[in-house]
Amino acid sequence: MPKRTKAEAEATREALLDAAEIVFLERGVSRASLEQIARQAGMTRGAVYWHFKNKSDLFQAMLDRVKMPLRQLLDEVEDPERPHAPLTILRLACLHALERLQRPRSQRVHTILFHRCESSGDIDMLGLQSHLAKECYDTMVERLEQAQRDGALGEGIDPQIACRMLMSMFGGLMHDWLRDPTQYELAEVGPRMIETLFARIARLPSEG
Repeated sequence: MPKRTKAEAEATREALLDAAEIVFLERGVSRASLEQIARQAGMTRGAVYWHFKNKSDLFQAMLDRVKMPLRQLLDEVEDPERPHAPLTILRLACLHALERLQRPRSQRVHTILFHRCESSGDIDMLGLQSHLAKECYDTMVERLEQAQRDGALGEGIDPQIACRMLMSMFGGLMHDWLRDPTQYELAEVGPRMIETLFARIARLPSEG
């Protein structure tokens, strides 16, 4: 396939995903149709099926554009030249996730995921959310257990309980802020919540 055709196909795919964000956000996932998404993009439904098998496939591709796997976030903040303790890396990754959440596309897609995903026969929402949660839990527990082995967790702090606390706080914060982003500045409130929770589970290394 000529390079120009490949580029055009990719541009079409991206335009359909952009349209899906708009339609899912306005109508909710269960009430949105592929025809509405195609119309929003100025295309036919056939164009949608050329790139995506069904609504579930399109929805997953939309998520993949903004998905923030914790392991990837950890890699982004970790500097091999200046290694940090596991808890410090985890804290920095959480702060980085907050920054990314505030980017327009990420905010739109996560609003869809948290507030526009009614029960739908097209998409296994519970299965998807369970997969994302397990992926985060496994990575976070791994770091917290390493911190415990290093003696960095507070006395009596269980890594698994600490992980549940962090996930509950972060998930609740995302759910609450995305419901109404005007109620407070996430850039101010979010980091304070993260710092407070980390201070409760561990003595953070001195940074000064």
